[in-house]
Amino acid sequence: MDRRRFLLTTGAGTLALTSLSACDLLSTDPTNGNRNSGRDRGASGAKEAPGLQKLVKAGKLPRLAERLPKSPLVVTPVERVGAYGGDLTSAILGPAEAVQLYRIVGYEYLMRWSPQWKSVPIPNIATSVKASPDARQFTFALREGMRWSNGDPFTAHDIVFVQNDVFNNLELYPAGPTNAGTAQALDDHTVRFTFDEPNGLFLQEQASTMGLDYVTRPSRYLKRFHAKYNRDVAAEAKKEKFAGWTEYFSAKADRWVNPDLPTVFPWRITQGVGEGTRVVLERNPYYWKVDPDGRQLPYIDRVVYSVVSDPEVLLTHVLAGDIDFQLRPTNTLTNKPVLARRREQGHYRFSRAVPSNMNTMVLCLNLTHGDRVLRDVFRNRDFRIGLSLAINRKEIIDTAYQKQGKPYQAAPRPESEFYDEKFATQYTEYDVAGANQHLDRVLPDKDDKGFRLRPDGRRLEFTVEFANGIWPEYPAVLELIRTYATKVGVDLTIRGEDRALFDVRTGEAQKHDAAVWQGAGGWNDIYLNPYFYLPASAGATYFGRAWWDWYLSGGKNGEEPPEPTKRQLTLFDQLKGTADPGRRTSLMKQILAIAREEFYTIGINLQPEEYATVNNRLRNVPDTMPNSWVYPTPGPTNPEQYFIS
Repeated sequence: MDRRRFLLTTGAGTLALTSLSACDLLSTDPTNGNRNSGRDRGASGAKEAPGLQKLVKAGKLPRLAERLPKSPLVVTPVERVGAYGGDLTSAILGPAEAVQLYRIVGYEYLMRWSPQWKSVPIPNIATSVKASPDARQFTFALREGMRWSNGDPFTAHDIVFVQNDVFNNLELYPAGPTNAGTAQALDDHTVRFTFDEPNGLFLQEQASTMGLDYVTRPSRYLKRFHAKYNRDVAAEAKKEKFAGWTEYFSAKADRWVNPDLPTVFPWRITQGVGEGTRVVLERNPYYWKVDPDGRQLPYIDRVVYSVVSDPEVLLTHVLAGDIDFQLRPTNTLTNKPVLARRREQGHYRFSRAVPSNMNTMVLCLNLTHGDRVLRDVFRNRDFRIGLSLAINRKEIIDTAYQKQGKPYQAAPRPESEFYDEKFATQYTEYDVAGANQHLDRVLPDKDDKGFRLRPDGRRLEFTVEFANGIWPEYPAVLELIRTYATKVGVDLTIRGEDRALFDVRTGEAQKHDAAVWQGAGGWNDIYLNPYFYLPASAGATYFGRAWWDWYLSGGKNGEEPPEPTKRQLTLFDQLKGTADPGRRTSLMKQILAIAREEFYTIGINLQPEEYATVNNRLRNVPDTMPNSWVYPTPGPTNPEQYFIS
């Protein structure tokens, strides 16, 4: 059944049949929450789940005191102490979306973000960390007595294995490690990293998904698949039909596919990605966190993900109340009224998700374009200002975003400590006359059809590229932008393409005229995703990749940037070279001041507030949470303390 027929059949497609106002339909107020005071009926004084108690009595599992670390991490519940048992259900859109598993079941790193997403990470698997002033050395104290899910000790030697034998192995990582350096075990519970270059963002990385590999590769298990420790591994790989030992190792180290791989997560894989239409995880008997009463977490027995191929099918599952927790891909503005109307029938509520993205779409002209005439036009700030003033953002927001958001440039969000109203709002007014004034300073001549001519006499025309299927509103928004550009004499076309082709063209190939993407770096992800403010990333610097290549290569590759951009890159190096959070803040403010003045990119709409759908039976889920891949939602809200009521 297609989406339209389903919605009409259920009555969700007819606004006239509901008494809810438009504001109610777009509200994320957690109605139908069924919040009870006190403990849940199923809570008891038991210190571990009933299933684990049975295994202990049968002699198949050590007693709890032997499974917990010396000092377990104590997690404070959102509402109340919970009950053991039940399955938490969610869904992913095909095997490629297995990366979403990090969010609920995979957020356990050396460091972590607080649930409120304070800007400074806090210890997690590590109990403390000391950084050298030059940010080249980091010493972590680990949680003594902590174990992998199979009972093996988790020690500093596991982390040393990852840095020295995995990341630094040129067969596994031919391009070399992202963090060039070494690790040393000072004792079983202390590990020291020493890096070749200052690494001031290392702790932030260890609280984000970048820190995952250090704590998901148990050395005792994986050494048998590594050439350094097993001289027969090549023959064994061939026998298992792998091309070589590196592919064999990678398959065994795949945390979402290999059920035999020990983990430190609250739940361990028992049915991996690719084994059918479900991914199943069961509680980790050696999990190292407890609630305030000393009861071992997690409360929930299993997490079960449905693997579906169609987002509309996934939506029907949410509407029917079959899903306990879901963010993407159902949490769109288009789906929001539909989901709101069905909350009572589906027995779910909304949890507000405050996005870290600062913009629904950022238009990036290629300021290092191979066509030097077009490049010089793009680099002229008056051209970018004129194009920005020509865009009717209010009409776009009303038409494509259901009146959600407000005109906004590629600038930090109001929630950010770096919020700058001038930066956020400059050149966002719809002003055709003003647009023409700025454009006339750059391209005063026009052809017989009213389109502006380049300095070489050719018509100015360029293409804006976007990745198909990621943001469904993009074609409509870009078509509106095309019509606005035409009114001021700019011949603009749009082209959607497969994500892989888009990445190639806008990445290393640098074949694009212009590209659009959602605006990351709006909140506390700004240090790790600053690429709309300065050319500081190989993968997502759509406006000036050649400048980054020049800087990274010491002038050997790419193209020399202008002086203000050089200044930004120098400041960013200083930022990465300090372990002092206050110093980093000061340096980022200077970087953003230059970005405001240079006006590299053009924003459209402040990313509206988002939402998760949460089944009413799932408790201890916050009513409000940050939403970001860097965060990554809802991981820092401690899903291990969620429980089924």
